[in-house]
Amino acid sequence: MSSNREGNDRKRGPKGPPRGPASGPKGGARERGWTPTPQGAQGPRGADKGPPRGDRGGKTDPSNWLWGRHPVIAALANPARKGMGRLLVTEDRAAEFDDPALTPHGHRPERIDGVALTRMLPAGAVHQGMAFKVAPLEGVSLEDLADPAQGIIVMLDQVTDPQNVGAVFRSALAFGARGIVVQHRHSPELAGALAKASAGATERLPCARVTNLSRALERLADLGWRAVGLDGSATETLEGALDNRPTVIVMGSEGEGIRRLVAEHCDVLAKIPMPGGFESLNVSNATAIALYEAARAQGR
Repeated sequence: MSSNREGNDRKRGPKGPPRGPASGPKGGARERGWTPTPQGAQGPRGADKGPPRGDRGGKTDPSNWLWGRHPVIAALANPARKGMGRLLVTEDRAAEFDDPALTPHGHRPERIDGVALTRMLPAGAVHQGMAFKVAPLEGVSLEDLADPAQGIIVMLDQVTDPQNVGAVFRSALAFGARGIVVQHRHSPELAGALAKASAGATERLPCARVTNLSRALERLADLGWRAVGLDGSATETLEGALDNRPTVIVMGSEGEGIRRLVAEHCDVLAKIPMPGGFESLNVSNATAIALYEAARAQGR
């Protein structure tokens, strides 16, 4: 929240509270990590912890599950997933896995009744007949993500809704971003509904989870990055703020926007002009617009 200061942040003088990613009072625009593996695939954290509990007296932990075709296929293709996880598929999906290209790292599907699979997963999970029980993803260091300085990075400041974060991953991968930076304490696991919303992008896009976003911005500046924070009350437009230098796009939570100390560590605050008069955008939509503009400014 914008009213909460980050621990051990350094002050740079008051600028007033930022208001969000677009041009209205709501919406905000500036969330974890990866181990360098082939094609930018993310690595797992910990080991698989045995068979799922289903509905036998305990809540299912969504951080241990991926479901839906795109997230599951992407995870199976991730080299870091080799030798771990449990792949469950319904009878009508089993024939699809006769193609060895879908399981390049030796995962063998277990057939399961669709109703039983639904019971194993969190309520409302649209599994499309397949799920993968596997450990949460590990992260990369900020230096591994950002050095050398080139391209675009997205930083999420307390964006916690899994659907929004998943959509940001999807857009970031589509527009060729280097990766995502999130704060350790205020970001969801890269699994479950988030992975479903990302359509598999969480398995392919590096993500660094840091303790303190302001310090991360200082380190990124040392490495040659320029930070552009989206703030609906800014006077500068996004198009005017962007150029061809390595750019960190900083997005804040909807409603609160970027926190003050994080905003103070941005090189410039900018807004998305809204000639239609509508006051705010969903943070994932605002991020997609910012990524498009940043990619265009860099000649991509």
